[in-house]
Amino acid sequence: MANPNQAVGGHERIETSNFLMIVLILVAILFGGLVEIVPLFFQRSTTQPVEGLKPYTALQLAGRDVYIREGCYNCHSQMIRPFRAETLRYGPYSTAGEYVYDHPFQWGSKRTGPDLQRVGGKYSDEWHRIHMNNPRDLVPESNMPAYPWLAPKANLDPADVAPKMRALRVVGVPYTDDEIAKAAEAVKGKNELDAVIDYLQVLGTARK
Repeated sequence: MANPNQAVGGHERIETSNFLMIVLILVAILFGGLVEIVPLFFQRSTTQPVEGLKPYTALQLAGRDVYIREGCYNCHSQMIRPFRAETLRYGPYSTAGEYVYDHPFQWGSKRTGPDLQRVGGKYSDEWHRIHMNNPRDLVPESNMPAYPWLAPKANLDPADVAPKMRALRVVGVPYTDDEIAKAAEAVKGKNELDAVIDYLQVLGTARK
């Protein structure tokens, strides 16, 4: 039988103190997180864009905002993992340099629909137009919702785009003054469906 007067030390002291256990767990998680995350800020492959990567145009940026607003990321990921089954189906696996200008990233693992990281150029604009209006016109077994309200009357507001580009420039996206000045003209007369299609058509095209 243990002596109740015996001093408690070592692991026994930690395991019998809720407060001490919680503090040490948090310290361990913090240290482990720092060891994993901090080096990535200094690793060139995670901070430098891949060759050929360009910032989204004004119309593509507007389309990306609509894509996020409509919750497309809930069913479509944009991150191909380095597994044979994925590269055979979707194309080359994703690399960090492809996402340097994405704020926020559209990663994920939920795939009710296919991954879209390499969808750019895979289908025509007209295919996307029909598919977004009613997916079952092209894929009878599809359970994707239709988005008929994105066209033809959902026109973009030209005044919205330039402020977004200026904000993205603050976090490192290299938009020029000229690109920002011409943003309103670039989206003038375009609707939300035009913008989403333009965004989809550029996904994954920087990496051949």
